[in-house]
Parts: sequence; structure tokens; C-alpha cells
Amino acid sequence: MRKLILALAAPLAALLSAPSHAEDWQKRSAERDVTLKDFRFSTGETMDLRLHVTTLGTPRKGPDGRIDNAVMVLHGTGGSGWQFFRPQFADELFGKGQPLDITKYYVILPDNIGHGKSSKPSDGMKMAFPRYAYADMVAAQKRMLAEGLGVDRLELILGTSMGCMHAFVWGTEYPGVARRLAPFACNTMEIAGRNRMWRQMSIDAIKADPLWNGGNYASPPESGLRTARYLSMIAGGNPVALQDQHPTREKAEKYLAGAYAAAVKGSLDANDQIYQLDSSRDYNPEPKLKAVTVPVLWVNSADDFINPPELGLAQRHAKRMKQAKFILLPATRDTKGHSTHTWAKFWKKDLARLLRSKAP
Repeated sequence: MRKLILALAAPLAALLSAPSHAEDWQKRSAERDVTLKDFRFSTGETMDLRLHVTTLGTPRKGPDGRIDNAVMVLHGTGGSGWQFFRPQFADELFGKGQPLDITKYYVILPDNIGHGKSSKPSDGMKMAFPRYAYADMVAAQKRMLAEGLGVDRLELILGTSMGCMHAFVWGTEYPGVARRLAPFACNTMEIAGRNRMWRQMSIDAIKADPLWNGGNYASPPESGLRTARYLSMIAGGNPVALQDQHPTREKAEKYLAGAYAAAVKGSLDANDQIYQLDSSRDYNPEPKLKAVTVPVLWVNSADDFINPPELGLAQRHAKRMKQAKFILLPATRDTKGHSTHTWAKFWKKDLARLLRSKAP
């Protein structure tokens, strides 16, 4: 997660306030690249696609010879599997007796197309890279599981932000592959309204910078990137906490300057950011929600700019899934805006109940 800047999965405010690790989970993990030969994108283009994946724990086979303890955790826009090693997630979930105890579960943390160490525009193709969408990303996850890890069923898919949306794509396009779903911080409608607008604003800002040069830039288009980073900070922040922690003009401006300086140090490639933000354009599982019959724990937070509770979408759509439970976490000075999804203390007990639930 050293490269997360435009990450919906973890806005900068959350990064700066993260506690120190109780354990170095990276040392207990294994990493590999899985090459998907002749992967076909929804655009019709094909290429050999690299998906990087990190795993924790050991796969276990049941009486039928199939792995029966796999859990996949999916990151948000701009993120990677490594983001889940942060203490507010890993230290709460992966330890002995915790909900995703790695002595019990085989935990799979992929880097999705265009993210982390997986194939992405900045590898060299720039804007000639296939214009991937969420359907492509989920199809690649499915092939990675089968071809790279020998997994064809999952005890759980837990997804945050973009990963939340991917969980719903799994539930509607590949029903039953995952026995439970835990989508955190998203809605099930087409990305429209303010959500699409702020994404498009960021894309437009980068492309409008003369230095971007159609994606063939010699140096980063810093003016466009500054606007995109600022929009990300606003979209991801908790307004109550920001007001409480920075109650004067001087403190607010000082925080902004520090946060922006930290963002610049780990900045993502501009073309990668454009692709990441645009990839949600095909998302719309709403017409197929009745196909989701497995237990679902759906958690949004009331301080989420990206998925504002005023829309009331989740409350309505949860009723269309046979075993869905929707929870709206109230906004407090302690919640993390959109990033509440990766602070396990807010939903850990509910996740434990989901994993104890009877599933097909």
C-alpha cells in the first residue's frame, strides 16, 4: 500500500492516523504472479495478463478434494492486496481466534487489473492498455483463483469500496461461488450522480493538464494530479472528524499542506489513475440482485461522501436479496468517512456472525 494515493480504500487522513502494527503480517504471507494467457477483455482485445496475489494461511481440501477454506478480500480503487496488512484491518481479523484467523482460513488478497503489481498501463502500454472495466476485473479474479490457486469456491468474499462492488458482481454474475458476501462501502446501482461526477472531474483534470500529452508525458502532469488528489481527500474524509481535528483556518490549511505533501511522495501514475477511476463505468448489478441468495453482510457508513446515506439505495436494494443484512454505521468523530470500511473494529462482530451463519 505504499503507492495508495487516489485510493478510495484508504484516504490520506486514515493513513496518517493509522496505529503501528502489532504484527508484521507481510512476513507471514506468500506472494506470486499468476499469468492469464490470452485474457479477453470486454473490448474484444486480448493479452497475457499478470495478476499479482498475496496469500495468508494454508489451503485445506475437503472430502470432495476441493479447497474449502478460501476467503478472498478485494481492495478499493487505487489499492492493492497489501493494504489489508494495515493494523486496523489485519490485527483485528487475522490473528488466532479472530474472524479471519489464518490458522483456519486461506486468505487471498489479489491486486486487481491496473493496480499494485498486476498488469497496468504504466507497465509500458500507457493509454494503449485495454480499457478494462469491472466485468473484466472480476473475470480475471475468477481465472486467477482457478488457474493459479486451484480454488473454485469461496467461504467468503469481503470487498471494500471497489471491492464491495466487485462482491456484488460476483453475487449476480457467478451466484453461489462464494458462500457468503461482505460488501462494505458501496451501492448496487450504476455509478451516476455525484459519484460519477467527482470521478470524471478527476479524470478531466489530469487530461486537461498540457503535460499529460495524451498519456505520453515526460514528467507527471502535476497540475491535473493536484486536483485529482484534492478531490480524493474530500471524497474520502469524515467531515465531523475533519472539523473536530482542524477547527481553525490555520489548522485546516496546515493539515492540507501536510497531507498533500505525503500524497505526492507515493503518487500513482496518472494514466493508471485515469483507468482506475473509469473502470466502474459498466457497474450495475441492480437488475440481477434477486440472484443473490447467499448470506450477505452489507455495511455502509453515514459519513461516506461517495455513497451518501441520503440516497436510501442500500436500504431498498438489500430487501431484494434473500439473506441480506444491511447496516448503516452512524457518523461519529471516530469513524473514518468512506474508509470506515477498512477499520474492522466498526463491523468485526457482525462479520463473525456472518461467518457463523448457515450457507449453501
